[in-house]
Amino acid sequence: QVQLVESGGGLVQPGGSLTLSCAASKSVFNFYAMAWFRQTPGNERELVARVSSGTLTTYAESVKGRFTISRDGAKNMAHLQMNNLTPGDTAVYYCAADTATRLYWGQGTRVTVTS
Repeated sequence: QVQLVESGGGLVQPGGSLTLSCAASKSVFNFYAMAWFRQTPGNERELVARVSSGTLTTYAESVKGRFTISRDGAKNMAHLQMNNLTPGDTAVYYCAADTATRLYWGQGTRVTVTS
């Protein structure tokens, strides 16, 4: 079993920044990949950013150049640095750990971008 706990969500103005953190119960380097997803009401959960065990990163087109995903092996954490936020980034953000056999999810943290 893997437990993931997200933090760092909140209310921010357009153009602002937030850093989301995900604390994992096991070393993040044990996972095939770690990722951040987001979901808005009535919509499917969408991939925002992903980092593989080999540090290969992928991003949704809508966040490229603004968001950065990273892992901190020493603290068993993953982060999502979000810059230049827009109202379109408003969502519940979920951390995910991919063990190659299943995907584990955190409980989500809400990000609201509004003036």
